[in-house]
Amino acid sequence: MSEVIWHDVECGRYRQDLGLWLALAAELAPGPGVILDVGAGTGRVTLPLARAGHPVVALDTSPSLLAELALRARGLPVETVCADARAFTLAGREFALVIVPMQTIQLLGGSGGRCRFLQRAHAHLAAGGALAVAIAPAGDFEEFQWRDGDGAPLPDVAEVAGHAYFSQPTAVRRDGEVFTLERRRDIVDPAGLCTTTTDRTQLDVLSAEQLRRDAASAGLRQLAVRRIEATDEHIGSEVVIFQ
Repeated sequence: MSEVIWHDVECGRYRQDLGLWLALAAELAPGPGVILDVGAGTGRVTLPLARAGHPVVALDTSPSLLAELALRARGLPVETVCADARAFTLAGREFALVIVPMQTIQLLGGSGGRCRFLQRAHAHLAAGGALAVAIAPAGDFEEFQWRDGDGAPLPDVAEVAGHAYFSQPTAVRRDGEVFTLERRRDIVDPAGLCTTTTDRTQLDVLSAEQLRRDAASAGLRQLAVRRIEATDEHIGSEVVIFQ
């Protein structure tokens, strides 16, 4: 359950990109066209798409996140698939639109992992189908290191079953060809006891041009690039669309 809570605390409230995914779905997957949501988590993007009438296949590596998504998607046209984006095979399935929100492609372990995913995505596109990938370019990252007493971004907070969950960004730094994002996670139980852990996520350094080259090696051509502006809590991103 804790994986679901932290996912919701740290990712689930982001809304800046939803309008773009819904617009792309209406444009590129009209009517009965099925959408594949890669890195779907608990359904941050899957659920709004399904509520808008789009059938969605939600792919993720986490069984617990997908189990929670299945509960939240009752009555909606949603199917869940637990698989690695770099190696998935859905026999006989083709998609009008494959989406990769929230920099998921930058979690695939460099160019080799990206290229394997792009090949799998291309193999599952319907005729005329499109792939839309969100990336955070290097220029959008603002590096910092937080120490006790420093000013810092406000923590993300949630309360579940009497426990308070706090996720505090503490560092963003570039380490060669990856950005390391650090968060301090505090859980305060009903008695006031606090448990603290540290979470580290690494995102590949990636530009739209590098992604275009990787996609070209997988047989995909770039159609367009759309911009998602930064918010007070989240950096901006670019959505690169391929066919």
